[in-house]
Amino acid sequence: MKYASLLCLVCLLLLANTCKKSTKLEQQLVGKTWLHAFEEDQEEITTYRPNTYDFAPSRGRTGFMLEKGGILKNYAIAPADGLEEQPGTWQFLGNDKILITIKPVGQPQQQYMIEVVSLENEVLKVKREEVTGDPLK
Repeated sequence: MKYASLLCLVCLLLLANTCKKSTKLEQQLVGKTWLHAFEEDQEEITTYRPNTYDFAPSRGRTGFMLEKGGILKNYAIAPADGLEEQPGTWQFLGNDKILITIKPVGQPQQQYMIEVVSLENEVLKVKREEVTGDPLK
C-alpha cells in the first residue's frame, strides 16, 4: 500500500511534465502568423516561418494563425493572388499533434492533422496527415 502512493506521485509528475511541454509548444505557436516557406520544404516536411521573416519574393504564400480558444485563421491564396482568410478551429491532441478544421465559406469543411516535427529559431517544421475517421479516438 505504501508503494501505491509513491506510484501515484510519480504518475502525476510525469503527467505534469507532459502538460508543460504541450503548454510550451502552444505558447510558441499561438498568436503568430505562420507563412509557408516552401523553399525550405523537405520531402513530407512542410516549413513555416513567422510573417515577420524576410521572405524571398513569391506570388503568394499560404499560412495560418492559431489563436487562443481554439480559433484558427487559415490563409489561402485568393483568386486575385492576395490572401483569403478562412475561418476554422484547432485542437492540441498531445504528442505534438494538432487537429486542424477549416470551414471556408460556401465550401465543404476540411480536416487534417499536423505533427510538429520541430520548432527552433522561429522555424516551424510539420508533417501533415489526412484525417480518416474520428481523430479523437
